[in-house]
Amino acid sequence: MINLDDTGAFYWTLDLPAEERPGGRVQVALKRGLDVAGAAVLLLLTSPVLLGAMALVRLTSRGPAIFVQPRIGFGCRQFPMLKLRTMVHGAEGREEELAAARPERTFLKIPRDPRITPVGRWLRRYSVDELPQLLNVLRGEMSLVGPRPLLLSDFEKYPKRAQMRRFSVRPGLTGLWQVGGRSDLADSERVRLDLEYVDRWSLSLDLEILSRTLPAVVSAKGAT
Repeated sequence: MINLDDTGAFYWTLDLPAEERPGGRVQVALKRGLDVAGAAVLLLLTSPVLLGAMALVRLTSRGPAIFVQPRIGFGCRQFPMLKLRTMVHGAEGREEELAAARPERTFLKIPRDPRITPVGRWLRRYSVDELPQLLNVLRGEMSLVGPRPLLLSDFEKYPKRAQMRRFSVRPGLTGLWQVGGRSDLADSERVRLDLEYVDRWSLSLDLEILSRTLPAVVSAKGAT
């Protein structure tokens, strides 16, 4: 069932205890270890790129370099997701208007979104804007691999009932639909791939997705 916690955030009451959720207790612990080690190493290696991109964002548009956005993650709980700001200052104020213009879409992904800055478009093309989420991984709010965390507006339109098992794993930096076409995929295909990931999850699947992520990012196929 859907409940509200004392902060007003949505969360999903899962029927299964942690050790019976996808992967079991041991594999879940190993996945978390991989997340912490991988995120720490990646943050260290990419810190020059991240710092340079932050400076570029500040120099080319008004507003902070880091954008904090409420997202829905594990157990349907709300958390603050970190990104490099790729849109004009105050762009989130137009989110409701843009979502209303595309009521048939589950996910708010807009081709040639007018709110994106020229620098932001480049950062998105090569997923540089996602690097701050390595901190979300270290904090335990995200994983290296998993379904992407949803916008609150996307969550309200997301298919319910059986599809809610999507939220029985931590959201990820990358996942099946990120390496399979990114924004080129139809909404129904994204939902299917997220559920396939939950149903098939294993450490070997995570490693396979991670190995396919860099080529997908470099090719920039499906980037918006």
